[in-house]
Order: sequence, then C-alpha cells, then structure tokens
Amino acid sequence: MIDKRTIFEIHRQKDIGFSVRQIAKQLRIDRGSVSKYIKDPYSVPGKRTKRPSKLDPYHDLIRDMLKQYPNINAPVVLQRIQEKGFDGEITIIRAFLRQLRGQSNFREAFIRFESDPGYQMQVDWGHFQSMSYGKSTRKLYALAVVESHSRMLHVTFSHSQKQEYFHQGLLDAFKYFGGTPKEIVVDNMMTAVTERAGSIIRFNESFLDFLGHFKITPLACNIRSPHEKGKVENCIKYIRHNFWPLRSFRDLAEVQNQVLTWLETVANVRMHQTTGQRPVDRFLNHALRPLPEVLPECREILSPLVHKDFGIRFDGNIYTVPPWTIGKTITMKADNEVVQLYYKDKSIAVHPRCWDKKQRIELPSHKEQVKKMRKRLHQDKQIVVFLSMGQLAADYLEKLVDARQPIKKTIASLLILRDEYGESSLLYALLKALSLKLYGADYVKNILYQEMTPVTKYQPVKLKKQSLNNIRLTSPSLAEYDALALQRRKKQ
Repeated sequence: MIDKRTIFEIHRQKDIGFSVRQIAKQLRIDRGSVSKYIKDPYSVPGKRTKRPSKLDPYHDLIRDMLKQYPNINAPVVLQRIQEKGFDGEITIIRAFLRQLRGQSNFREAFIRFESDPGYQMQVDWGHFQSMSYGKSTRKLYALAVVESHSRMLHVTFSHSQKQEYFHQGLLDAFKYFGGTPKEIVVDNMMTAVTERAGSIIRFNESFLDFLGHFKITPLACNIRSPHEKGKVENCIKYIRHNFWPLRSFRDLAEVQNQVLTWLETVANVRMHQTTGQRPVDRFLNHALRPLPEVLPECREILSPLVHKDFGIRFDGNIYTVPPWTIGKTITMKADNEVVQLYYKDKSIAVHPRCWDKKQRIELPSHKEQVKKMRKRLHQDKQIVVFLSMGQLAADYLEKLVDARQPIKKTIASLLILRDEYGESSLLYALLKALSLKLYGADYVKNILYQEMTPVTKYQPVKLKKQSLNNIRLTSPSLAEYDALALQRRKKQ
C-alpha cells in the first residue's frame, strides 16, 4: 500500500510537468499506481481475497502443538499432520510457524570448521524434564555423541549424570559407531574437567583413566563458548525439537528404545542441511580406531552391608540377597537396567533396576531360603529342648536370630546354664536380658552369676560316649497332666 507522502510526491511531480513514466521511475512504483492516484488521490485499495491453503484445515492442530511444545519445529509438525492427511510442502508450515512466533533478527557470526573422518567426536548432556515412577520422579538426561565429520549421532538417556553413567554413555556410543575417534570435545562438566585457570585445564582423573583405554585425547571448550562444540549443541536442539515432542514413555527403557529407533529411521538417514548428505552415507567406519578387546568397567560400584532383613540399601530402595550373607559386606554393580550383587567375585543375585523409591525388590528364592533356615533351626534337638521352656525362650531365640548371634553355640551355652542354675533361674535371667536388650549367652551368664546361686554343686556323671553326655530332656508341660486328671474324673 502506498503511503500519503508518496501520493503527495506523485501530485507534486505531476504539477511540475513530469510524465507518468518519469514519476514511476523516480518513485520506483508501477505506472498503473501512478495513474490511479493522479485520478483519485484518496483511493483506498480493495482487500485481496485470500487464496485457500492446503494448511488451513490444520491451523488449529498446529496451534495446539505449539501451545504444548513452544519450540516444536517444522519437520516434526510435518510428520504429525501427514498422519492426518496433509500432502503439502514444508515451506508453508515454516511460514505459518514464523507467523505464529515472529522471527528474531539477531544473528551472531562464527567461523565454522570441519573435521576429517573419524578424527573428532563432540559430547554434551541435555536435560529433558523428568519421569514419574509411582509417587517418585526422576530427572531425565540425554548424552549426545556426534561424529563431527558425518554428523552421525548416538543418544543415551539416563536418570543420572554421575561419572559411571557418563562413561557408560560414551562406551555405548563407541559400540554404536564401531570404533573410537582420536579426539573428543567436551564442555567444562565436573565429570570431565575438575579445574580450569585460563588455558590451564585439569581433567577429571577418572575420565582420563577411561579415555586411556582407547587412547583418546580430550579437548575442553572455553567457558561460555558453546559454539566451539556447535555440532553437538545443534544435535541437542535437534533431539529436543524433533524427537522429544508429542511422545509418551512409561520408563527409561522405553525412552531408550524409541530414541534408537528414531536414530535409525530419522536422525541418521535425513538429508543434513549443512553437509548436503545423509549422515549414514557420509560416515566412514574404517576411519575410526577399532575398539580394544577388553572394555573398561563402567557400572556404578559400591560395597554395601547386608542388613538383617537380608537386603542392601541402594538409591532409595532395598535389594535382597541370600540370607547367609547377613552381616557381610558385598559388592554391588549397577547400570541403567540391572543391579548385580557379588560376594568374593561370585554373583549371588541379579535384580532389574527399580527407578521408584522406597521399594523392596525381592527374589522369591531368598524369602524361601529364610523360611527353610528357620524351619531347620526349630528342628534342631537342642533348640527343641530350649523352646520347651515356654514363650519366653521362644522370644529370646527370635532376638538372637535378629542380632545375628551363632544360634546353636548360644543355645548350647544357655542349656548348660539351665543345668547349673535351674530352669526357673534361667527364665528369670532371660526375662531380664530381654528387658535390657542384651542378647547372648555371656549376658545371661553374667546376670545369673550376679543374682543366683547354682543349684548343683557337682558335675553330672560323664559317660565315655560323648553324644550321651549331651542328652537333655524337654521341660514337661503340666497342662498335659491336668488333661489326664480331668479325663479320669469324668470316667469316675
């Protein structure tokens, strides 16, 4: 639309004798417009009728997508509306998104560089909201590794950025690519760089030890210089805008499965805008160094104590082990999928990793072993004699088991005390030991020594056959005699 100043200038030049052609040339407008405004300076242009677009039926759907994911990009929108029947081109989608968003005019210039095949990989973490497991939530991170020459990409999702998970993500990428580069570019994350003073960099020792297996040289970017690893920065944006929108996941395993499928079907087979080639076609596997035969251990390793509930505590949960390990320190190795438990380098239990919290992950065989142990315990002759003394003895036996005392040895010592002091004195000592939470034969012996007098001054006769010397009789139950007496009375 021509403004009022231009209309005024058309009439001024007409008044001084300029032709329509000359006015149009001077003002750089067409001759038809000049003629129109000479005839009618107050002419109002009519509204043009808008041509229908193939995208019109999808405007509301795109607005909903943009409301849900403000950073969604045109290729993702195209994928989604093609499923609804759209058969147009991506250009009108880009134009509509620019119209809805507006467009930033600021652009910063950087010098772009290219790497030789297999020479460099760039690495970075991206934060992708969180996932819910029951009443718990876990932050979700993606480790992106890109081969700089081809833009071939690998992504590992994790709920942790700890050293072990950083190494595991790199190892997964090396396996995916089938080799390792000569150089790896990282930012100043603590798992890679522990200290920096200008150009002097102190790399994380664990990180250097990991890279030493592959003979890779680390290179750290300058602080606040994301353009120095722009390829992986762009990959994080690409994941965020192309993979992440309009997807749903149950757990970490499903996220990883979906991203691996996306890599194979979208990310690594698309036509890259910078290189003009598909990453999978540009990627030269033979340019990478081969993986070593022995790969480094990348799992999280701890040495937890086995508690009396035959479980170890890890990451807010309890994982069970065989009950014979109670009181022992074992070795635990965990990754994103599995928690494996060892005792003296021998695997004793394997559990799936639980991302919920305050859960008990128990193998049925472990609970069954506890039941069998308790059953064998109550079938022992010495223990049967001890339990014949009544509920007090049974309560004390349970406390001995919980306190991880040597049961058979302790019960044998307590029965010797019964022979020496008598059953009633022993029961008194057991009651006092329970009230003081003292569990063990030595505690009971000390109570008896301080408060009781032995009822027997002479040792019983010892027989040559040692097994006969250990024979003890259970305490008789007076209730049985009362029942017999009542039966006789009824007969009379």
